[in-house]
Amino acid sequence: MKSYKAYIETLNKISKAITSDLYLEDMLKLIVTLTANVMKAKICALWLLDEKNETLKIKATQAMSREYVKERTLKLGEGIVGYVAKYKKPVTILDVLKDERYKEKTLARKEKLVSMLSVPMLVKNRVIGVINCYTTAEYNFEQSDIDLLSTVASQAAVAIENTELMVKTRVIQEELETRKKVEKAKGILMKEQRLSEENAYNLLRKSSMSKRLPMKDIAEAVILSYEIQKDTRR
Repeated sequence: MKSYKAYIETLNKISKAITSDLYLEDMLKLIVTLTANVMKAKICALWLLDEKNETLKIKATQAMSREYVKERTLKLGEGIVGYVAKYKKPVTILDVLKDERYKEKTLARKEKLVSMLSVPMLVKNRVIGVINCYTTAEYNFEQSDIDLLSTVASQAAVAIENTELMVKTRVIQEELETRKKVEKAKGILMKEQRLSEENAYNLLRKSSMSKRLPMKDIAEAVILSYEIQKDTRR
């Protein structure tokens, strides 16, 4: 049985990583590296689920092997990773070469992978991915191993969910800001050039397309020009 103290230290480090300013990819790489170290695993890999296409792809691993880190895709329900994602429950395998569900036996032989622990990454019972750990010798994963990896998976899932939420929020805020500026610029054109609302908007859009600049940039230019002219009139 692995050190309980080491487990706690690893979870603390992962908690700090999640609340740090690390980019998501760096954070996930740190999580799998810390987890692999504490579990004495040769490989720890994190797969994310594309809900729209119902496929899983590796997002982070501490493995250095080119063969292992190359892009691979599994369908929901396919192989061990797909099974864990579909049924939302951990799976332990004593020898992946003897398990019919395991799909990458050639890779396992090359990388000398033997025992495997795979757990789902859940956010409010919604699966967003899977984390796997492999050993190079037969190992009966204990409940403490399953508990640790499940906790890590939950923390990683929350980090990913929060990051995605922040990105969505930022995109929404940028869209609202763009709309406000376009509306203001449109109003200026309607007033200064006596254009209809439709013609003012079309002028902004045409300028955006011809100059290959975002509508926000064109709107800001119109607003700035108007404010400069307004100041000179005083």
